[in-house]
Amino acid sequence: MSQAYHPPQKVLEKYAHVLINFALNDCKGIKKGDVVRIIAPESAKPFFAELKKAVYKSGGHVISTYLPDDVGFDKYKINMTKDYFENASDTQLEFFPEKYMKGIADTIDHQVYVIAEANKKTLDGVDPKKIMKSNASAMKYRQWLTKKENQGKFTWTLGLYGTPAMAKEVGLTEKEYWDQIIKACYLDKKDPVQEWKDLYKELKKYRNRLNALTRKTIRWHVKGEDADLWIGAGDKRAWETGSGRNIPSFEIFTSPDCRETEGWIRFSEPLYRYGNIIKGIQLWFKNGKVIKATATKNEEVLKEMIASKNADMVGEFSMTDKRFSRITKFMAETLYDENVGGKYGNTHIALGNAYHDCYDGDPAKVTKAGWKKLGYNESPVHTDIVSTTDRTVTAYFKDGTSQVIYQDGQYQF
Repeated sequence: MSQAYHPPQKVLEKYAHVLINFALNDCKGIKKGDVVRIIAPESAKPFFAELKKAVYKSGGHVISTYLPDDVGFDKYKINMTKDYFENASDTQLEFFPEKYMKGIADTIDHQVYVIAEANKKTLDGVDPKKIMKSNASAMKYRQWLTKKENQGKFTWTLGLYGTPAMAKEVGLTEKEYWDQIIKACYLDKKDPVQEWKDLYKELKKYRNRLNALTRKTIRWHVKGEDADLWIGAGDKRAWETGSGRNIPSFEIFTSPDCRETEGWIRFSEPLYRYGNIIKGIQLWFKNGKVIKATATKNEEVLKEMIASKNADMVGEFSMTDKRFSRITKFMAETLYDENVGGKYGNTHIALGNAYHDCYDGDPAKVTKAGWKKLGYNESPVHTDIVSTTDRTVTAYFKDGTSQVIYQDGQYQF
C-alpha cells in the first residue's frame, strides 16, 4: 500500500512557474493582462493554488474551473461523474451551454488543464456509447479554441498531479510516482525553465532535419515484430516538438494524411481511456480507416471510441528518442506514457483529431474545406496509443529512394 506523500511546496512553485511562465504563450510565458483558465480537480488543490499564484505574480487574470473528486467520506459514497452517465437522458448527454462556453472561449488567452484522478474506477461499468455522445457535444468548444489557436490568439498546456489512486494503479508508492513527475519536468533542477529551453533547442534541431526530409517524402513505413504500417505523409506537412502544449514532452510528432494509412499495428502499452484500461490493442487499416480492431481487455470501449466521428482514422504519428526522455516508468496517463523512453524509446499514433500546427504554412489561412482537402482529420476524439517495442521507421521519397529515420529507439538523421 502506498504511503501518504505530498511534494514540497517549493517543488510545486517550480512546477507552476514552468507551466505559467514557460509552457504557455508558445514557451514565452504569459503576459500582463492575459486571461488564463485553470481546470484542476480537488485532488490537485495545492498545485491549483500555486498555479493561480503564478498567474497573479505575472499580472494575469484567472478563470477557475475547480472539479470535485469522485470519492466519498465515512460511509457516504460519491461518484458524480458516474451518476451523470447513469441518470442522464440522451437530451441531457447532448446538452451544450453554447453561450456560456462561447463566452469563456472568447475571453481566455490560455488554458491549463491539470490531470489528477482520485478515483481511477470512476467510469467502470458505464456504457461507452454515453461517454462518446457526451464528448461529441463539447466539440464546438474545442473547435472555437482551435480556430483561435490557429490565429495565434490562444495557447494551452497540460500537467500531471499524482494521487494515491494513480500511484496504486501502476504499483508505485506516491513518492515513486511523484519522483517520475519531478524528474520528467526537471523539477529536480535549480532552473527547470532553462532546462526545458535547452532541451527544446536540441529537439528542434532534429525536427528541422526531419521537416527537410518530409518535404520530399511520400510516406513512412513502420516495421517491427508488432507492426507493418504505412502512413501517408501528405502535402504541406510539418513535424512539431517543444511547443509547451504538454509538460513533459520529449516527442516529435506530425499529423499525416489520414486517408493514406495501410497495414496493421499492435500496441505494447495499455490505454487508460474513459475510466477504463484497454489492453492488447491491435488495429488493421485499409484506405485510411480502421477495418478491424481488437483488444484483450475492454475491447467494447475501444470499438465505441473508434465508432465516434472520424475516430477510425489517424490524426497523429509520433516518435520519441530514448536519449531525451526522462520518463522510465509506466504511469497509466497518456501525457507521460506517450513520452516514455526506455530501451527503444516509443513510437505511437493517435486516432482521431489532427493538429493544425503540423502544417507547413500559416494555419490561419486554411479553410475548413482546405483542411479536409489536405487530409487533416477532424474528430471529437484524440486517442494516443503507444508502443515501446523495437521498430524501424523508413521514409520513402518522391524520387524513389528511401532512408531509415528511426531505429533502435533513436533518430537516424
